[in-house]
Amino acid sequence: MKKIIFHIDVNSAYLSWTAVERQKRGGPDTLDIRTIPAIIGGDISKRRGVVLAKSIPAKKYGIITGEPVVDAFKKCPQLKSYAPDHKLYARYSQAMISLLKEYSPVISQYSIDECFMEYVPIPGAASPEEGAKQIKDRIRNTLGFTVNIGISTNHLLAKMASDFKKPDLVHTLYPDEIPQKMWPLPIEDLFMVGRSSAKKLRLLGIRTIGDLAQTDPKIIVSHLKSHGQTIWEYANGIETAPIDTRSKRDAKGIGNSTTISFDVTDRQTACHFLMELAESVSRRLRQHHLAAGMVSVEIKYSTFDQASHQTGLLTPSNGTQTIYDTACRLFDELWNGSAIRLLGIRTSKLSSDTIRQLSIFDDPASEKQQKLDHALDHIRQKFGDSSVIRASQMKSKD
Repeated sequence: MKKIIFHIDVNSAYLSWTAVERQKRGGPDTLDIRTIPAIIGGDISKRRGVVLAKSIPAKKYGIITGEPVVDAFKKCPQLKSYAPDHKLYARYSQAMISLLKEYSPVISQYSIDECFMEYVPIPGAASPEEGAKQIKDRIRNTLGFTVNIGISTNHLLAKMASDFKKPDLVHTLYPDEIPQKMWPLPIEDLFMVGRSSAKKLRLLGIRTIGDLAQTDPKIIVSHLKSHGQTIWEYANGIETAPIDTRSKRDAKGIGNSTTISFDVTDRQTACHFLMELAESVSRRLRQHHLAAGMVSVEIKYSTFDQASHQTGLLTPSNGTQTIYDTACRLFDELWNGSAIRLLGIRTSKLSSDTIRQLSIFDDPASEKQQKLDHALDHIRQKFGDSSVIRASQMKSKD
């Protein structure tokens, strides 16, 4: 039997998770913010930053992910805005992954709100489509939020399928369905085709994914170089290497990166994503009883230009705050102000965290923070991610 891949994608993840948490906490205002024009993103009081997630009612006003918050309020003055809480989102993400592991031993997390899963036949499900419906319904009924699930024979097509009509739906995109389901879509809908690439393709008269698929690849490569070959293959459903390779670990380092679905053009939004990455990387370091002596940050711009910068730590660390602070400093030194589509944090020069060489420059508070990180990891591993919450994670009820 040919391998079947599921791509599970949370619908409006940040907004959905915020809505679920608000309802759990109760209080005078338990309105489900998914049912009103609402967004997650930016500084609420100053209306800075960009839209990280939007409700379906907000979408009806033309509000799009990645646009400035101030522009969103111009489109919808009665819009409600809520600050992001990435530690909260990490807990909901882990809860979903834990549930999915009951169905398959092969789970590959692609970002905080999406993952790939190799399908294992489910008792009582006559097909992968029926199995996917069971899984999505259980996520909705157990965890309180909805997902789309895309199904295919490779990661690329499964991811494309999950982006079809939303929310709370299952879609297939098998190779023989590509001409009917994928080729009529606008070129911007193809995975890895950003604003810059789409503009160049449209100048060549390529407006749909089908147009790209049926164009001589030599023409595409002459204008977009190696990236042109990649997206031509994607337009034809060809995946030469799995796309779920953003999480990296080898003997020399531990790291993670995230491709962002919109152009990030302000520091505040970039730092939100760096916090997600720092949480992920530091947790994995602690799981392997390792401390990092080097931290590096990677940026990929919307033009596909890349840049990276690294620095050594005076004392090897696996503390979340240390890695995050270092990553932000590196980002400030590296970023040239252009639109960002990928951010990554990687740690190297790893050593055992059981033996620590103290420095006269060590901040005593950092040692306390490291002990706190280990204590929280232990408690959450035993009792679940939501069993204990840092004071900094608590939000006042809206």
